[in-house]
Amino acid sequence: MDSIQSLIKDLADQHGRNRESLLPVIQGLVKREKYLSEYSMVEIAREMDIPAAEVFGTATFYSFLETKPAGKYIIRVCKTITCSMKGKNQLLFAIQDMLKINVGETTPDKRFTLLETNCLGWCHKAPAILINDEVYTEVTPEKIREILTGYMKENI
Repeated sequence: MDSIQSLIKDLADQHGRNRESLLPVIQGLVKREKYLSEYSMVEIAREMDIPAAEVFGTATFYSFLETKPAGKYIIRVCKTITCSMKGKNQLLFAIQDMLKINVGETTPDKRFTLLETNCLGWCHKAPAILINDEVYTEVTPEKIREILTGYMKENI
């Protein structure tokens, strides 16, 4: 049994093997592996005895469940109208310029992935971004450069 199979078995033992347990199992795997590979989805289906199409449908429905490899730091920029009106595009340009990647891409060193996402729930302090589990609000192009510089200095 490989490590993915072992992890899925442990998660299924912990959360159960019924349909209601599918999301917690997927979330546990993504938390550990950073994304959900096609192989992982098939193994979850096998372990939980549910159709692989259901696992894939669940994984692709939720925007915070990555189905392709991502960087160590996933930057999610809120794309709601409020954030757009408060400077989201200038923020994206600053990030893209600094990291030399576009939305949906990962830096060559696998440190950063840049994504747009629906509402982060911080409209009153727009524009908002999320880097992994850390929320940043009222972000300006200058502020994002400082924030990213801090992440770049970590674990060099």
